[in-house]
Amino acid sequence: MTLFQSILIAIVEGLTEFLPISSTGHMILASTAMGIHEDEFVKTFEVFIQLGAILAIALMYIKRFFRNLTIYFKLITAFLPTAVVGFLAYDYIKACLFNPIVVSVSLILGGIILIFIDKKVAAQGSTVAEVEDISYKNAFFIGLCQCLSMVPGTSRAAATIIGGVFNGLDKRQATEFSFLLAVPTMLAAGGYDLLKADLAFSSEQLMLLGIGFVVAFASAWGAVKLFLTYVSTHGFTAFGWYRIALGILFLIFMWGADL
Repeated sequence: MTLFQSILIAIVEGLTEFLPISSTGHMILASTAMGIHEDEFVKTFEVFIQLGAILAIALMYIKRFFRNLTIYFKLITAFLPTAVVGFLAYDYIKACLFNPIVVSVSLILGGIILIFIDKKVAAQGSTVAEVEDISYKNAFFIGLCQCLSMVPGTSRAAATIIGGVFNGLDKRQATEFSFLLAVPTMLAAGGYDLLKADLAFSSEQLMLLGIGFVVAFASAWGAVKLFLTYVSTHGFTAFGWYRIALGILFLIFMWGADL
């Protein structure tokens, strides 16, 4: 992996991690398009820059985490289904589902669902005053929805936002709950991946890790700020069409590459 490739992948991660368009799917597609070989360092790099993106959310919402301890219990409740399913299915998912075809199909199907959801709940108000007021039952259901995001291309953000709007949250609240739930989910997944990784890297590779971490942090911070503003007034339809277009384009790209 070159310096240019590492910066580009980190930008892709930061921009897409908290949008309903699948950061994992975008990194797989970008790596495939650039011919990046998925070796031990690349796998670790992808995990490391995800931690950079999650740090942006943790700092952005730090006051929310200290304002009301109830949010911790709601997030733990939502995280539990993912923890159980992830632990049981981790090896199978990594071995069988991380490929461009699965990503492309998931992008297309998820895009169709996002467009449908946006039309269905266009004028939906919220049943709670604050995100922290969501019931434990509804938090658990959102966690079940998050399990679907283990299929690359589905998008953790899309799954949890859809789960949120179907459980009484308005679009902005569903988006914020998705952001907050990303913290325990990604820390657990990233920590587990790093524990299994061989971290013996050269000084050049360590430099790439550091640069990627900073770039992902900065791009994630900007993306989240813009996304919250956009989704409050425009909804998710544009992201649905984007997913569909990207999935179709990459299927065409893969088909052409095989000829």
